[in-house]
Amino acid sequence: MSRMVAAIMTDIASLLLLFDTYCAATGRAEATVSTRVLSDGKRIRKLREGADIGTRRLAEAVEWFSANWPAGAEWPAAIRRPTHTSEAAE
Repeated sequence: MSRMVAAIMTDIASLLLLFDTYCAATGRAEATVSTRVLSDGKRIRKLREGADIGTRRLAEAVEWFSANWPAGAEWPAAIRRPTHTSEAAE
């Protein structure tokens, strides 16, 4: 496995961890969050099944989570949180 493929798989794993943590903290359904973050309610399920995601879209998703992270919920320590985020609407 190339380093690039391994890095992308790690990034997808990080995104899935953000989804899981956010859904647990907010009580929102995964499909609802997938729609808000990726504009596709089935996209997160497809990623879990092995689909790919572009680096720009992945970065935008991480920024969305950072901008919309629930108060009182702990950001996963294994994931570097963006220092500044774009304007994201929930």
